[in-house]
Amino acid sequence: MYLTAETKKDIFKKHSFTKDVQDTGSPEAQVALFTHRISHLTQHLKKNKKDYSTQQGLLRLVGKRKKLLNYLQKTDIDRYRAVLADLELRK
Repeated sequence: MYLTAETKKDIFKKHSFTKDVQDTGSPEAQVALFTHRISHLTQHLKKNKKDYSTQQGLLRLVGKRKKLLNYLQKTDIDRYRAVLADLELRK
């Protein structure tokens, strides 16, 4: 499996708001996890162009990430900008 428990712990430790491995519910940690999964699915779809169920799952993940980023932008603009800079989502 591409996403092991150790990989998740590293993602949560690096990108969570409180810098705690147990902080899996913060928007920053969730956006980082979604970004990792989106990049993996994008690579998969480059090889398997007709995998429509994966394509649908990818679009759902992108929508979830967009909703979390919108929430973060409305509540705390500084954290939103930090997430964008950290994950290099926008130029």
